[in-house]
Amino acid sequence: MTAALLICLKLSVVALLLAIGMLSTKKEVTYLWQRPKLLWRSLLAMYILVPLAAILFVSLLPLADGLKLAVFVLAISAGAPLLPKKLMGLGSDEYVLSLVVTASILAIVTVPLWSAALGPLFGRTSHLAPLEVALLISKSFLVPLVVGMLIRRFFPNNAEVIADKILTIAGGVLTVAAVLLLATHWKLLHTAGWSALLALAGLTLISLMIGHLMGGDEPGERTALAVSCATRHLGLAILVAAAAPGVKTAVFISAYIVSSAVVAIPYLKWQKSKGFE
Repeated sequence: MTAALLICLKLSVVALLLAIGMLSTKKEVTYLWQRPKLLWRSLLAMYILVPLAAILFVSLLPLADGLKLAVFVLAISAGAPLLPKKLMGLGSDEYVLSLVVTASILAIVTVPLWSAALGPLFGRTSHLAPLEVALLISKSFLVPLVVGMLIRRFFPNNAEVIADKILTIAGGVLTVAAVLLLATHWKLLHTAGWSALLALAGLTLISLMIGHLMGGDEPGERTALAVSCATRHLGLAILVAAAAPGVKTAVFISAYIVSSAVVAIPYLKWQKSKGFE
């Protein structure tokens, strides 16, 4: 059961990235690259400040080993959320798609580097070498993105409609598989106690604040970066967690999916209620 759920999680990630590639044009992909100040603020928030917040969490809170490793995986899984539909309609669609694509490409380099640098501090038990991590990310992220973009190029009239359906179905599969994984291994969460869920929710809230403060003056971009920092690259986290021995880390990653939604959805509603003024 657990093995099947992990496979569903990984396949849904690949499908989501394929759809994102099908939604992306050259103009959208390069949107951030043509705005260096916004690019560097986004990268600083996702790749430096949120991991530093995770280090602070591990240093100050008495976390169980499985939860500590989950925080480590989330810390190095910098990137935009795999469900950009949540952020569409904020007036920053190009920014969201560019952030997703840029983060997925950079993850090939940043995840192995962060893994080597922070692994000992977080009690990392995964035996994946940096090269193995890079190859894993390349196959699971870069390939479906490129394939999706090629489909968009050769079949521009149908790509967006198909991509929208894939996002809906794969997003549903990702959520259901995560909930079932939590239900199957509820004893792990019960053993960890409320402190585990509060720690994950706290990390989400701090990440949300970092993105909001670093997002600049444009309301749509500020909101998109805040949610991107809070949700992290959950698909990437799941892939890395699945490579670690045991199921504890994957279960806590699934718990983070739930806790991030609990924190991020009210924030999105609050921003939309303001009309992005």
